[in-house]
Amino acid sequence: MLHFSEDPTITLFEPHVAATARQREAYVWAVDDRNAPSYWFPRQCPRAMAWTSPATLTVDRDRIIGAGGGERVHAIEYGWLEALRTTTVFAYRFAADRFRPLGEAAFVATEPVEPLGPPEPVGDLLACHAEAGIQLRVLPNLWDFWDQVIVSTLDFSGIRMLNALPPRG
Repeated sequence: MLHFSEDPTITLFEPHVAATARQREAYVWAVDDRNAPSYWFPRQCPRAMAWTSPATLTVDRDRIIGAGGGERVHAIEYGWLEALRTTTVFAYRFAADRFRPLGEAAFVATEPVEPLGPPEPVGDLLACHAEAGIQLRVLPNLWDFWDQVIVSTLDFSGIRMLNALPPRG
């Protein structure tokens, strides 16, 4: 299990209720390797992400991801590009047996959790995307892209979308 943070000094993760949480139970949050790329961003950076699944129609894949774009696309706004290039993100590792799944992408613990060791810098966040074959799209505004993604047959996730520029229109 992994947790990503810009703070390399955390020695104990305490369950808490995030300000943006839909649930009221206090958790320590983590993700698995499959969902880690969704967190290769500065914490507050809004991001719209989409990827293929067995249910994805070719027309949606071609329209949203595009020819030569691989199986996954992440989009951010131009205003966040410098932060993406300069922010250091750290990966904390946890023992999996302390966590249970919550939904399809997250794992939670209800008791305090100690990392297995010191956090590791994730490295160049742009390079992480390139090495993983994930298309990184930089847009003036996320909302037109997001509006197309959420009505497609692609799987998707939007994180910190409230930090995005307002929809144009």
